[in-house]
Amino acid sequence: MGETLDIDEAAPEEAAPEEGARATEPELTEEEARRRAEALAQVRTFGDPVLKSRASEVTEFGAELERDAERMVAIMRDALGVGLAATQLGVMRRMLVFQAGPDATPTAVINPEIEWISEEAATAEEGCLSLPRIAVDVERPLFARVRGLDVKGDSLTLEAAGLEARVLQHELDHLDGVLILDRTEREQRRGALRALREGDSYAPPQPEDGEGEDEAIEA
Repeated sequence: MGETLDIDEAAPEEAAPEEGARATEPELTEEEARRRAEALAQVRTFGDPVLKSRASEVTEFGAELERDAERMVAIMRDALGVGLAATQLGVMRRMLVFQAGPDATPTAVINPEIEWISEEAATAEEGCLSLPRIAVDVERPLFARVRGLDVKGDSLTLEAAGLEARVLQHELDHLDGVLILDRTEREQRRGALRALREGDSYAPPQPEDGEGEDEAIEA
């Protein structure tokens, strides 16, 4: 029988750690900065065709797949991310890892599929390890049920809410060749693309009252 993981609900407005890249870099120690730079050097960035390609189903399970999952978790953590898709490393397999919170257990999901999403949705800033220094607003369902397999090939079901649901949807998009630029409004997409061309940073304009200044997730 497959295992079911119940993910703790996160508040919709909760600020998430980086999954991919932030518009503003966090303050790091020299060692953390070195490890992050080494991790990010392995991540494919905007313009690489693999980021717009659909990954293939995983059909073989074993020690090699487990090692690949461990490597992905290590890169995700060193990059200060909360999620990573195999395609971001140039590996065209339907595999993702995530750890939505410092106390959460890192989890690998093979051949993930969204089984159900809620009608209730929320908009939050998202960044991406593959889009350095870019953050845009993305609307996503607040709740999602994702089915897949673990690294041993056993069935896995994730009941996700809030931050976890957002990270899983972000990573599933990567496996289908979809980026946050494809999910945001037209003006933010244009601003982000301009920043990417010029090697600059971009983040959505903040309301005058200061609301919505939470840190963007990076995945």
